[in-house]
Amino acid sequence: MINKEEIDKAIAAHGMWKTRLKQAIDTGEIDLPVETIRTDDHCVFGKWLNGPTHTTVDKASDHYKTVKQLHAEFHKIAARVAELAVAGHKKEAVKIISLGGEYASVSAKLTAAMKEWKKS
Repeated sequence: MINKEEIDKAIAAHGMWKTRLKQAIDTGEIDLPVETIRTDDHCVFGKWLNGPTHTTVDKASDHYKTVKQLHAEFHKIAARVAELAVAGHKKEAVKIISLGGEYASVSAKLTAAMKEWKKS
C-alpha cells in the first residue's frame, strides 16, 4: 500500500542530498560513511520501501519496481560522488552532480517515478 506522505518526505529528503554532496565536494568531508550512503535501505524511505508494509501485490507493481530500482541507483551514484569528494577528486564529483551528469539524471528520474507512483 502506498503512503503518499512517505513519498513526499522521500522526494524532499533525496532533494537535500545534492546540497549535502556539494558541501562534501567543497570540504572534502561527508557526515556519513560512503558505504552507508551506497546502501538503499538505511534512509527512512529505504526502510519504508524495503519494509513489511508492502504486500506481494504492491511489490509486483511496475511503480514499486521502478522506484526501488531508481532508489538503489540513486544511492550508488550519491555514494560515488561522496567517495570522489572525500578523495579530493572535485572535478570528477562535480561532473557527476552537474546538470546532465549521472546524479542529476537519476535524481530527476527517481523524483518523477515517485510522483507517478503517488498519483496511482
